Amino acid sequence: MKFFIDTANLDQIREAHDFGVLDGVTTNPSLMAKEGISGQTNIQQHYVDICNIVDGDVSAEVIATDFDGIVHEGERLAGLAPNIVVKVPMIKDGVKALKHFSDKGIKTNCTLIFSAGQALLAAKAGATYVSPFIGRLDDISTDGLSLISEIRTIFDNYKGLKTEILAASIRHTMHIIDCAKIGADVMTGPLASITGLLKHPLTDIGLKQFLADHAKASGQPV
Repeated sequence: MKFFIDTANLDQIREAHDFGVLDGVTTNPSLMAKEGISGQTNIQQHYVDICNIVDGDVSAEVIATDFDGIVHEGERLAGLAPNIVVKVPMIKDGVKALKHFSDKGIKTNCTLIFSAGQALLAAKAGATYVSPFIGRLDDISTDGLSLISEIRTIFDNYKGLKTEILAASIRHTMHIIDCAKIGADVMTGPLASITGLLKHPLTDIGLKQFLADHAKASGQPV
């Protein structure tokens, strides 16, 4: 499973990169606004700054919702860096744009996926990634993990299908574990959900005991 971090915060991206397990970044206008990034020039520069930190794919989201606008904006974003992936909404003109980008060799991430049918349409149009939002489904008492499982089953029926399942809206560490068990290709979430995988009370207890035993054996005060 690939680990992406879902943020526009450069410090968090650097920390995740230095952690040694980061494969890419996803971000969106809301996350840009959270960091105080506004204006087309500033947003584009921020994407470049992210790409200068990360070697893997960096999803950059279009704002336009019409075909011509999505294509124009997406091609401009794709030109910023070779690892930019154009993030396109799951709408009719978005699907048309996915096909256009696919034909031109531009990577895409179809976002706001909430059904297996939407994921299948995006894959058929040539999306590099589909992003089912499992946390948002959980928020409305719908099992987001079941959606990942449905998409995995469908995609596995067609061995030539290259679209990857990017589990989005990850809220906690168990989302990551469950998505890995189901077979999601990628997860994206906050840094805390990734570093949370480090934690286990028995690890802390064991390390404390090892250090105490070493200190005792070497004659150091415990």
